[in-house]
Amino acid sequence: MKLNGTSSNTPSISQPTTGSHQNGHTPDSHQADSTGVSAWETDELVDEIGDAHGASSIDTPMRPDAFAIDDDLKIDLIEEHFREIMGILGLDLTDDSLKGSPRRVAKMYVNEIFSGLNPANKPKPTLFDNKFRYNEMLVEKDITVQTYCEHHFVPIIGKAHVAYISSGKVIGLSKLNRVVEYFSKRPQVQERLTVQIAEELKRVLETEDVAVIIDAKHLCVSTRGVHDINSSTITASYGGKFSEEATRQELLRYVAQPSVTI
Repeated sequence: MKLNGTSSNTPSISQPTTGSHQNGHTPDSHQADSTGVSAWETDELVDEIGDAHGASSIDTPMRPDAFAIDDDLKIDLIEEHFREIMGILGLDLTDDSLKGSPRRVAKMYVNEIFSGLNPANKPKPTLFDNKFRYNEMLVEKDITVQTYCEHHFVPIIGKAHVAYISSGKVIGLSKLNRVVEYFSKRPQVQERLTVQIAEELKRVLETEDVAVIIDAKHLCVSTRGVHDINSSTITASYGGKFSEEATRQELLRYVAQPSVTI
């Protein structure tokens, strides 16, 4: 399957050889590896893929042994490696402000911002019979989206608008927020996040009549690269009746209305 023009069989990027460091020599950045690709060309390709913001498939790329170790050990290992990263950057880990940072980052990764990688944390939505026979669309607007770009590991922050038309069942409103939150708590690209939320709601609600719109700002755009602080990215998934122009336009009118303030 393709998302944003990137095929799921995109070839992996070969790692460049580092060359010899003997006798004080440093590797030439233009030296080709065994595949004939130079380190400079590889860096260019890595940057190009990251800026294109393409995803390889609907599923988040996960190794088969992703959960072979428990969360406590993951935290210990990430702490060790992040301490090494900070040391490479030249930071003084004996400083009172910094010495606890590797542990804090490790716990944040596992328990908070990437907790959606673990299927054990997947919400279990409760469905109810649609006894009041509400047959129009239900729209949950302005659901907070806080996820992380999988190319640069910096935040993507915005809002999701979720809508569905009941096929005989209704879902607790907060569970819509929970589904958005779960798929947001992992390294993402916005296109994949949009589709994952939509497909999960279709599965849970047993209907194709689901729509998801996300409007978000990418810190990989605003804090690096082009440094554009004004742009935002909008993605959408329209299923079932929402593929029809009239229904889609009705949804967009609701989304465009000012939200209620309390």
